[in-house]
Amino acid sequence: MAMKISTCFLPQNFVSFCFIHSHTNSISGINPCSISISNLYYNNHRRRQYPRASSSRTPPRGFGSQPNRQPVNKKREGKEDEDEEHNRDEQYADDSDSDTTAVQVEYITQNQIDDSSIVKSPEIATSLVINKDGGRQKLTSVQLDDLIGMISNAERNILLLDEARVRALDDLQTILAEKKALQGEINILEAKLAETDAKIKVAAQDKVQVELLQKQLEKLQIVMNKKGVSGQNQFDISEHKNKLLSESNISHHSLSLDQVDSLSTENVSLKRDIETLKEELNKVKVTDERVMQLENERSLLESSIKELESKLLASEEDVPELSTLKVEYQDLCRKVENLQDLLNKATKQADKAVLALQQNEELEKKIDKLEESLEEAKTYKLSLEKMQQSNEQMEEKIKLLEGRLHKSDEEIQSYIQLYQDTVKEFQDTLKNIEESKKKSLDETVDDMPWEFWSRLLLTIDGWLLENKVTNDDAQELRQMVWKRDRRIYDAYMGCRDKNEQDALARFLKLTSRTPSPGLHVIHIAAEMAPVAKVGGLGDVVAGLAKALQKKGHLVEIVLPKYDCMQIERVRDLRFLQALDVTVKSFFDGQLHENKIWVGTVEGLPVYFIEPLHPHKFFLRGTIYGENDDFKRFSFFSRAALELLLQAGKKPDIIHCHDWQTAFVAPLYWDIFVPKGLNSARICFTCHNFEYQGIAPAHELGSCGLDVHRLNQSDRMQDLRAHDRINPGGIVFSNIVTTVSPTHAQEVQTSKGGHGLHTILSLQPKKKFIGILNGIDTDTWNPASDSFLEVQYSAYDNIQGKAENKAALRKNLGLSSADLKQPLVGCVTRLVPQKGVHLIRHAIFQTLEMGGQFVLLGSSPVHDIQREFENIAHQFQSHDDIRLILKYDEALSHSIYAASDMLIIPSMFEPCGLTQMIAMRYGSIPIVRKTGGLNDSVFDIDDDSIPIQFRNGFTFISPDEQAVNRVLERAFNHYRNNPDEWQKLVQKVMKIDFSWDSSAVQYEELYKSAVIRAAARRAQA
Repeated sequence: MAMKISTCFLPQNFVSFCFIHSHTNSISGINPCSISISNLYYNNHRRRQYPRASSSRTPPRGFGSQPNRQPVNKKREGKEDEDEEHNRDEQYADDSDSDTTAVQVEYITQNQIDDSSIVKSPEIATSLVINKDGGRQKLTSVQLDDLIGMISNAERNILLLDEARVRALDDLQTILAEKKALQGEINILEAKLAETDAKIKVAAQDKVQVELLQKQLEKLQIVMNKKGVSGQNQFDISEHKNKLLSESNISHHSLSLDQVDSLSTENVSLKRDIETLKEELNKVKVTDERVMQLENERSLLESSIKELESKLLASEEDVPELSTLKVEYQDLCRKVENLQDLLNKATKQADKAVLALQQNEELEKKIDKLEESLEEAKTYKLSLEKMQQSNEQMEEKIKLLEGRLHKSDEEIQSYIQLYQDTVKEFQDTLKNIEESKKKSLDETVDDMPWEFWSRLLLTIDGWLLENKVTNDDAQELRQMVWKRDRRIYDAYMGCRDKNEQDALARFLKLTSRTPSPGLHVIHIAAEMAPVAKVGGLGDVVAGLAKALQKKGHLVEIVLPKYDCMQIERVRDLRFLQALDVTVKSFFDGQLHENKIWVGTVEGLPVYFIEPLHPHKFFLRGTIYGENDDFKRFSFFSRAALELLLQAGKKPDIIHCHDWQTAFVAPLYWDIFVPKGLNSARICFTCHNFEYQGIAPAHELGSCGLDVHRLNQSDRMQDLRAHDRINPGGIVFSNIVTTVSPTHAQEVQTSKGGHGLHTILSLQPKKKFIGILNGIDTDTWNPASDSFLEVQYSAYDNIQGKAENKAALRKNLGLSSADLKQPLVGCVTRLVPQKGVHLIRHAIFQTLEMGGQFVLLGSSPVHDIQREFENIAHQFQSHDDIRLILKYDEALSHSIYAASDMLIIPSMFEPCGLTQMIAMRYGSIPIVRKTGGLNDSVFDIDDDSIPIQFRNGFTFISPDEQAVNRVLERAFNHYRNNPDEWQKLVQKVMKIDFSWDSSAVQYEELYKSAVIRAAARRAQA
């Protein structure tokens, strides 16, 4: 049914029945109602399936509903409701004018639904909650019968609802037919009104022409007054004028009575003027020439008057029709009013139908739920039957297994008895061996001459003079010689053909104070804290070496001798002259000498290599950043291995770090193993996969490696550019590690591996592992930190942290008015990796939330440094913000101790030591979950983490909204739960982030590699 109402006046409470086909999408916020869109196809099967056709019940636009609209029959109050309904009418008018496809609309009025036909029994309520627990409860046969009965009742209710719907549909068809008839009459009235408007327009145009002619006549009269004309001519003109005016009066009378009166007055005045004109013309004598001229003008006027007369006559013919149209127009207005009344009544009926259909919709939803419950009940019934069958089969299998288990128990008992007998026999054998060994050890050697024992004593004294053994060891060895102990005799006889170093080691094993055999580990690195430190690499080398040394391993370190290192931190630094041959290393086709310096750094023996190369590789005033870094560190790597070879060292593990010493791995296997330096396994740790030392392939030949052989995809070739290489530490090492378990997973992806993920995928799975770094708990210890105003710990003087906070505020000029105001710290390098955009946002967000912010750090990137300098200038006198854009060791300790929270929003973080140091000082970390941050900080609101491990605040998305949320959570905890916050501070201070646990993992890796190597050598 298509309708178009173009020019009729509708009341404000008019509601359209027109459904615009182009707007069939659901409108958000409209209450659902059962309005079915169909093509006049409504058989019994369709009625039965009607509740499921939810997609075709979309409420139409213009149906008297707006988003969040209340029921139609609800009383509207106030100006706002009237404006809203007026806007809705305008929207309907816009939609109804467009070419659309009308659709069938079905209604059920509220009065046509028999309330008694709806079964509101308790069974339905019961059936509606059968599936409340997710459908997991078992149904008994009785409950299933009850449910089927409920469904039968629901189906009868559906039939009753269908009958009510049919009755409502008939009433609605009647309403629509009446509406169609009314629409036809309205269309006819529209057409007649349009014709009337046209005729009125023509009459108005004629009136304008008449007025123009009157003006022309007046002008003519004036001209005649000036020129003078005969009385006869004046009389003729007057007659024409009177005739024209009379016609004009007739025409105007049909238009307006006021206009007729005005024209009559004007005619009287004109007659008077004409009489006066006649009197004057009689007195004027006009020549023949003037008369002819006037005659010509008169003829022109006559032709114009005739045209006007014809037009006036045509206008007089239309006047009766116009009067008739006015009468018809009044009748149409009355009919329109009647139509409006009818439409108002239809609107009310439609509103009632909408309410009824809404109730139908709710019932249909309940029926759908009942049907779903029935389907699930059937499914559960089938699953129960299958479960019973499987239980029976399982019982049979259990019986079989029990029989087999009984037999296996008997067999196991027999094996256990056999094992016990074997163990007893082994123990007896072992006891006999120990007794015989003890007897042999207690035996003395009496058949050797005194010269033999004297030579042994002189040898021991010589070692003592050369400081190769201690006094206690020498005394114990002398006593064994004096007793002519067989053990020292066997040791001497076993090392006659060996060098002095091996003989000394064997003799020292006989002393009681000789420690149990440990590993000999040599670290070759570009950094070591505190003498040569740029980043976390230096901390790792020093911390891991000290932890391994405490476990009884011999640990040595080889470093370049930089001219910029903190040489005052090296104890007993001296030039090594004990080597028989000067250490020379091959580079660029020739040998270059190297000076070797030795000293101790925090108890660790360190060798410093100073190349005597014309390019002065390490006399540049910097550690990194030179254009020839590839050559500098490839030279150092080869010189370090030359030192180990010429010093006669036999390390168990050579541990190299990052790309700067990754050259060690291929150099060791290709060049130095054939020369005799073959006792070690190579461990390579990549601290940051972003820095790879990529260089042109030909530069690898400078240190003596075969470029052609190594520039292969499975060796040292850079997979992103085949004419370039990386140093090859991953491929040629026995062990490859990175600095956290999460980072080990991240770098095996294309995003995190920076091109090395393919090489990692080609390595054995057990070769690559992530081990979380530790921190030096001696250096980072708030109980003994000399940089702090007050020392404190989790067990003693915890209030010292508040005193350090007050001291930092005073030193930096921050406000101390609110002692409970949270202080957020940030100690970092300002590089993109560290999330500088999030740090910048955190400064302003902390200020907005009422906190204080202190930043310590600088950037090698000029634009970033300048940006933060501008921010620092902006807040240079602010009470709550302070930016210190430089590195200050003492201030970093103070910030860790004073901060309530420390933010680390890194884009990626292989390990990170800042969060561990922060917790060591009782500052709660706020970190992004990536790399080592994910392995060391666990959110206190994360229920999936055991409560004893929760120690900070984390977020995932690297955006400002995530920073806002995590800061808000942290501030709320700090302000609303001060007691819980204090407990959290003490808990994080007690967490052990030392190198002990990490060193144990490295120790196990070292030993496994050494054992595998020994096994291979034994097989060979």
